[in-house]
Formats: sequence, structure tokens, C-alpha cells
Amino acid sequence: MPTHPQHARRHRLTLERILADAAKGVFPPADGGVTVVPQPSPRDAGVLSFTAHAVVFADANPEWIRGLLPPGDLAAPLNPPFLTALSERLGRQVNNIDLLTLASSLPGPPPQDLGLELDPTEDRSHPRIVRALQHRDDVRAWTVPGGTVLTGRGVAGRWEVAVEVDPGARGAGLGRRLARAARHLVPEGETLWAQIAPGNAASVRALLAAGYTPVGAEALLVPLGGPEHG
Repeated sequence: MPTHPQHARRHRLTLERILADAAKGVFPPADGGVTVVPQPSPRDAGVLSFTAHAVVFADANPEWIRGLLPPGDLAAPLNPPFLTALSERLGRQVNNIDLLTLASSLPGPPPQDLGLELDPTEDRSHPRIVRALQHRDDVRAWTVPGGTVLTGRGVAGRWEVAVEVDPGARGAGLGRRLARAARHLVPEGETLWAQIAPGNAASVRALLAAGYTPVGAEALLVPLGGPEHG
């Protein structure tokens, strides 16, 4: 039986391709559908939700996955029943459901008007860096008095950023400036992604002020007993 062209196209889709398109402002159709693609690596599995379309990246039978999702229920892919069933199938556990944002890289080093003296660090004992090393490759970190910013290659090889501001340094815009500086710390022409817990309103405001745009939500499924994402 010949394969329908649309089915063939979807079969060839990868998470890398979907993320690359999203970085260009091209998103899956807002049709209430679900796209299932293989995991981009043994490390990364989860669910992405764009406007009225979900993407499940997991090494599980696509028909089994779709059978758990009531047709037309836009919330189902990120609801506990589905995430729990998928986690059990993969032998994993649900991480946070994060707001997913992105920003384009900016040329040159961080400008002086940010008021940051970024100090590259090789210290791998910082809790934020320890967590990042579990989820990212090519992790690089910089510190300033009161804060840390790091970049690395995360889900499907995308560039990701994480920012940590010490409690005593909060409320003065340091998080926003570090998030802005990060856009200068990845190769020119790349897109920088950031995941933020929606309840962390201060971090959400900082990322938005630094020029990051919300594009969806994401739940990663991590190995049992693994650290939280960050």
C-alpha cells in the first residue's frame, strides 16, 4: 500500500527539525494534533506543547501513545494521567512542566552597559552546574558577585541557558542582565533556549525583559532518581 505523503512527511520529522523550525517562527499546525517522534538521544525524552499541537519525543509505540490521548483534548499531553503512563512505559519520572522560551544570539561580547564582569569558571561543584551537567553537553559557566550564568547543549543539541541569582542579590535586575549576557555567550547565528518554571515569576519576568519569547511548554521525563532540570 503506498504511503500517504503527509504520513511520510511526519514519519521523517525529528525533534531537531521541529525545534529548528520553531526557532524560525514556524510551528506545527494549530490543529489539535499530536506529533510523535523518536527520542533525539537516550538522555532526552518528553513532551513539547505548542499552540494547539503537542510533540511527544519518546521511544515508544506511536499508536500506543495516541491511544492514551483523547481526540481534541488539547491539555491531555501535559496532564498527569498521560505523563505518568508515558513515564512508567519508559522507566522514567516527570520533571517540571516548564515555560519554554527562546532568543536569538547577539554578536560580540556582553556590552559594558550590562555592568557585568563575567568570570569563567571550571568549578563543577556549584549546585546549578552539577544539575546542568546531568542534562547538557559542552557546559560553560561564568560567575559574577551574586550570580551564575551557564550555557550548554541540551535537548536535541539546542543551546540552553540557566541563570542562578543568590538570595541576597535578588531584586536588582541581575537575573535579567545575566540572561541578556547569555545571548552573547553562544555562537553567532544560534538560538538560545530557556526553560522556566511558570511559578517562578521573578525568573519569567527576567527572561522576558532580556528579550526571550515564550513559544510553548515542555515536560522532560528524566531517569528515576535523577536530578531536577535546571
